[in-house]
Amino acid sequence: MGTASLAFEVLRTGNVGVRGSTGSVLDRSLSALRDLINRSLAEIRLRHDIRHRTQFGIAEFIAELAPAAALDARARGLSLNVEEGDARVHVDADRSILAATVANLLQNAFKFTRPGTIVMLRGSATSDRVLIEVEDECGGLPDGDVDNLFQPFEQRGADRTGVGLGLAISRWGAEANSGRIYARNLPDHGCIFTIDLPRVALSLSATTVNQGVAQAG
Repeated sequence: MGTASLAFEVLRTGNVGVRGSTGSVLDRSLSALRDLINRSLAEIRLRHDIRHRTQFGIAEFIAELAPAAALDARARGLSLNVEEGDARVHVDADRSILAATVANLLQNAFKFTRPGTIVMLRGSATSDRVLIEVEDECGGLPDGDVDNLFQPFEQRGADRTGVGLGLAISRWGAEANSGRIYARNLPDHGCIFTIDLPRVALSLSATTVNQGVAQAG
């Protein structure tokens, strides 16, 4: 917040343009502040067990997250590829907590992937599970127990910005929705973080609504 305020004061003088380095500092500071607020709100909801579960399709959920994530990726000189998955696949989850969980994984990927590379967000499913994956091109995970990455305040990369809570909140968010989270190392390439949730059968009411939408279209 302090850095953002200083950058704004410099911009307000009119002596520098918003497209220059000062504008970039302001943008990064506001982005970091946004991420901190989102993570803090998610942590508070999880710690106080505030959950509002609903059934929703994973494809439309990912499609809803994609535009803002793509803008963030472009601002960092990265590309975001999105595979939404099957529109018939549903989960029963707290949508806000799950969105914060995925957003934290995306922020982690954007932070550590190599410049000019691609981050992938994709949804898929088996007969009884729903998988949301974020894949980056960070060059592979550092040595050590992969599970330790999800411990609070754990930071292993060279970039130590932030407080090391993003992946811990992602783990709590997955578990709050009866799921789990894990990482897979792709040596010399990158890594894949996976949110693994139970798949639910679409309720009769939701089926009726979806059929009505399809017929209207």
